[in-house]
Amino acid sequence: MNGHGLLKGKNGVIFGALNEASLAWHIAEAVYREGGRFVLSNAPIVSRAGTLEGLAERTESSIIWADATNSGQISELFSEVRDSFGSIDFIVHSIGMGMNVRKNKDYDELQYEWFHKTLDISAMSLHRIVRAAMDLDMINRGGSIVTLTYLGAQRTFSKYSEMGDAKALLESIVRSLGYRLGKKGIRINSISQSPTATTAGHGIEGFDSMFEFARQISPLGNADSDSCADYIVTLLSDLTRMVTMQNLYHDGGFSTMGISDELIETLQEALTTAS
Repeated sequence: MNGHGLLKGKNGVIFGALNEASLAWHIAEAVYREGGRFVLSNAPIVSRAGTLEGLAERTESSIIWADATNSGQISELFSEVRDSFGSIDFIVHSIGMGMNVRKNKDYDELQYEWFHKTLDISAMSLHRIVRAAMDLDMINRGGSIVTLTYLGAQRTFSKYSEMGDAKALLESIVRSLGYRLGKKGIRINSISQSPTATTAGHGIEGFDSMFEFARQISPLGNADSDSCADYIVTLLSDLTRMVTMQNLYHDGGFSTMGISDELIETLQEALTTAS
């Protein structure tokens, strides 16, 4: 796809790119295609993988390693960004990790120290990032902040476990920040994306079944990473300058469906085979 210059002249920070399977990776490529310039950031431990450098080179970006759960490191990051850009027009928050999910702890057996870490990484980090940028008065009027969430914030998906709570907190932070940011002409929204074959997604037990279930329910099928990135470009652009405090579903229609003919047929076949 050729770019249309939707983000020409805009600068920002994209958090969370890990590898080519990451949503943030695809977002960075789409933002660059549309003329946006940015700093990439992820936790210092990710630097050991050595994958982010290639993305930075292709998108003419710099990398600032920072732990999103460490207020000091986030403040230092934005000080460096200010030295490079002066001010910014957008922030993309694509950070999430379920500590208990990764360690196969069921919801009724949560290890609370891990649970707190999950909330800190996956939700509180958004507040910390926005606060650090606002403390330096870095976000321009008309700026846009986007974070990634999932329908598990509103509905129970058993294997999604603690991440449902984390995403619910994330969406609440979007609303609470949105009221305050709006007074400064800055918008913030969350995107509820389809189950997507990312590194984080595959860390959830039963992910393949969740993916197939959503595919069979959704009239348009599951939304892929590239279409998600394109949608986020519109939310970072001036085309959506009056959209804020919204949780926007990018899921092929899954969130509005009840059941589909395809799923009924699959269940009937399974029942017939079982009998």
